[in-house]
Amino acid sequence: MAGIIQVLRKGVARRDVPASPVGCSGVTAWRGPRDWTEAGIWPRLHAALLTELREAGLLEMDGAAIDGFHIGTLEGGLMSAHHRSTEADPAPNTT
Repeated sequence: MAGIIQVLRKGVARRDVPASPVGCSGVTAWRGPRDWTEAGIWPRLHAALLTELREAGLLEMDGAAIDGFHIGTLEGGLMSAHHRSTEADPAPNTT
């Protein structure tokens, strides 16, 4: 975790994380998050953080907005029918 915080605070690449003050190498700072992703730790960590913030009264969601535009769909997503185009129909060919 110290390596991740170092990357976020200092804006350095993971490969440039100094091992002595942080306690891990840049490779470890890269390998840890990769392994945590594969193990599904990030969603649990996120949920735990939100719980702690709520309990401490530090989570303000009144002005929050959720945007999933950046998330891709899986082979067409959940849509069951094609959507009609909102563009004007092309003019018929008269030649």
